[in-house]
Amino acid sequence: MPARAPLRRFLAGTVVAAALALSGCSSEAPTGAEAGGQGWTAAAAFYPLQYVTEAVGGDLVSVTNLTKPGAEPHDLELAPQDLAQLTDADLAVYLDGFQPAVDDAVAQKTDGGVLDVSQAADLTLTTVDGGEEITDPHFWLDPLRLADVGDAVADSLSQLDPPAQATFDANAAALRAKLERLDSSYREGLSDCEHRQLVTSHTAFGYLATAYRLEQVGLTGLTPETEPNPKELADVTQFVRDNDVQTIFYETLVSPDVAETVAQATGASTSVLDPLEGLSDESAGDDFLQVMQSNLANLQEGLSCR
Repeated sequence: MPARAPLRRFLAGTVVAAALALSGCSSEAPTGAEAGGQGWTAAAAFYPLQYVTEAVGGDLVSVTNLTKPGAEPHDLELAPQDLAQLTDADLAVYLDGFQPAVDDAVAQKTDGGVLDVSQAADLTLTTVDGGEEITDPHFWLDPLRLADVGDAVADSLSQLDPPAQATFDANAAALRAKLERLDSSYREGLSDCEHRQLVTSHTAFGYLATAYRLEQVGLTGLTPETEPNPKELADVTQFVRDNDVQTIFYETLVSPDVAETVAQATGASTSVLDPLEGLSDESAGDDFLQVMQSNLANLQEGLSCR
């Protein structure tokens, strides 16, 4: 992971005292003056990275999400204020190759730390999109990979604030425990399903499918705005018929039109499967864990799991 010289902040005693009074104490790990740090800032490129950075940073880190709620992260363009937040942040957390605008801005960042989560996420899956084989970036739909990223965030924050390492490590461990419970729920909930063919509006669910022994078939590739050509649409429609697929899954941030077209042609139903690239008013929950639990319920119903 890229390493930059840490930027330490020294705050006036009165400001520190006021911040400590607001932050409270934890029985699990030292915080505030015991941990050593206050007032760190982090810029997360999109929601799953915001989620883990907030969970690991806790009260010691203020996190900004560069992708606004309801926006499609693939197409992110950074406004001047977003560039300023990334440039000024003590730590920038991003996924190299996922958002070109963020990649360009990180390359210009000269102060503070930078964490590219690619190595921690272990991006092992590739898929063909538009005739080109590309790496699938949607690692966070495998909870255990996201837990590994949480550990990497803890390491980066500890480099910024070594006295607070115990706090960051404890927060990362607590996050891992939650994500391991989520993983167990998925393994148990999807262990006995009548159907294991996961037909989705775009192929964002490769890591989820691999982790839980499902076969992903996408109506489009990794780029959600791409419309399938007539042959691709006919092939998927035939696949649905041949395999008696009962449910076509579509996303919250993408039009369901193509999924509904295939469903109407085959007699299948449609259901939502959220790739969790961002939260919006349409999300079935207030955070990553809640939306993932909603996804699991929809998968169990759509795949006829027992």
